[in-house]
Amino acid sequence: MAYPFPFPQTMLSLGPMRKLLLALSALIGSPAWPDTLISNANGIQATADSKIEHFAGLLVGDDGKVVRLLHAGEPQPKAAAIIDAGGRTVLPGMIDAHGHVVEMGLDALHLDVTGTRSIGELQQRLHDYAAGHPGNGWVLGAGWNQELWTEKRFPTAAELDSVVSDRPVLLERVDGHALVANSAAMKLAGVTSATADPSGGRIERDSQGNPDGTFVDAATELIGKAVPAPTSADEDQALAKAQEILLADGVTGVGSMSTSLADWQAFNRAGAAGTLRLRLMTYMTAAEAAEAKLRPTGWQYDDRLRLVGVKLFADGALGSRGAWLKQPYADQPGSRGLQFHSDAEILALAARAAAAGFQIATHAIGDAANAQVIAVYEQLSKTYGRNRRWRIEHFQIVDPADIPRLAPAGIIASMQPTHQTSDRVMAERRLGPNRLAGAYAWQTVLKSGAGLAFGTDFPVESPNPFPGLSAAISRQDMNGQPPGGWIPSERLTLGQALHAYTRGAAYAGFAEQRFGALEPGKWADFIIVDRDPATVDPRSLARTQVLETWIAGKKVWSRVAKASPPERGK
Repeated sequence: MAYPFPFPQTMLSLGPMRKLLLALSALIGSPAWPDTLISNANGIQATADSKIEHFAGLLVGDDGKVVRLLHAGEPQPKAAAIIDAGGRTVLPGMIDAHGHVVEMGLDALHLDVTGTRSIGELQQRLHDYAAGHPGNGWVLGAGWNQELWTEKRFPTAAELDSVVSDRPVLLERVDGHALVANSAAMKLAGVTSATADPSGGRIERDSQGNPDGTFVDAATELIGKAVPAPTSADEDQALAKAQEILLADGVTGVGSMSTSLADWQAFNRAGAAGTLRLRLMTYMTAAEAAEAKLRPTGWQYDDRLRLVGVKLFADGALGSRGAWLKQPYADQPGSRGLQFHSDAEILALAARAAAAGFQIATHAIGDAANAQVIAVYEQLSKTYGRNRRWRIEHFQIVDPADIPRLAPAGIIASMQPTHQTSDRVMAERRLGPNRLAGAYAWQTVLKSGAGLAFGTDFPVESPNPFPGLSAAISRQDMNGQPPGGWIPSERLTLGQALHAYTRGAAYAGFAEQRFGALEPGKWADFIIVDRDPATVDPRSLARTQVLETWIAGKKVWSRVAKASPPERGK
């Protein structure tokens, strides 16, 4: 903490001394603490009970924390610095409960095939990228989604070979649960027709049984292990890029999921160098945490970094038919998806992590996977109680009978609203019309008494929280589809949605005492946006632009200072 006069730190920490200094400053007419006042604001935030609170200003102490909120009609206090918000809307910084920070940064530096509408368009982007990045190294990219293509099928190695055959190519599906590799990549990885499908994974094969280039879930590691690991410099560059993207979208905190040891080290390097601006609630892959003998940490770098939990996986993704279902897929009756662990295995993994003090976050998308994870957490709650805040990441397709089991076990549903708008047509095909009652069931989760935290799963989806807020209150995409909303009974109020993106996301990471709301004693992390979410329609809300992002009472990003928004990898 910097002060304008050289009082010893021991004196500054004394409550009575501070009161004396304040009294003296009143007598001499100058402020003892160089507070900052954000005035003339249209302030909006969610209350603890998911209502909307309005405020007109914000007093921030020199320590970067909120001193008080000002409401309409209150006299304006004196402050060393006064920032006139000009009547613009001020919101708490958005907390993304589930994102992949370094992965998004790396994707932004590699080939982007997001939004391609055909295999031909993917091939063209690959051609253009390879031509612009000559050499013999790997071509890495991500973002394809066969559900958007006219072909409605996975790509093949042969289709990549026709564009790039003299160097290895690996392109991840948008959800990260499948990839396509060319022949050069498969050769480097030692994958042949004799390579068996690993447990929890699937190799797509041609009619002769040869790998055709697409690898699903655990099988992706067969190719991934051959890719050179990012260097420390790559990791640092990716983190810097990710921070730029997130701050431009008004995201000030992230539940950083599936964090690798290299990512964790990059976070710490940035923290030590003073370049870590985001607040990261970190969940490391369970295997790497165990191998590195790590344990949960306290908050570091002025509450910007903490290792709080580990990430487990129960199944794959719906798009690649890796989500584990109770009944077969409607559009592939011979498959129920991929079960990653037996009941005994996943309970043992979770029990070890819990005994080490970690919070546990488990990926589960299909209804069978969600039922399995709920049963695991029910067992752990008997030992550890409800306040270990067990998390289920995604909680997308759920048997309605299993939802009431969440609250008694203290389980938090960590969900992503834009997954619903992106996946709804595919979900209807995968499940059929009679198995959708527990799909993306946000309102039902809240009514059950369970906790709800929102995020985006970036880079699977854009990290921009405003399309998510819009989807949460409308059950419609950015084009207003479908009319009336998809399963409209699951719509949320604005207060409920904003709570899940701020207070709920912070609570899910044991951070609610530090950030997630603008309240005295918490960090003054806030954003200024170009419209009032309480007065615009959902389609306008989805197009909200962030004008400024502030963390700890300091402006860290401004749209005015930039010619255009930063590019995104997804």
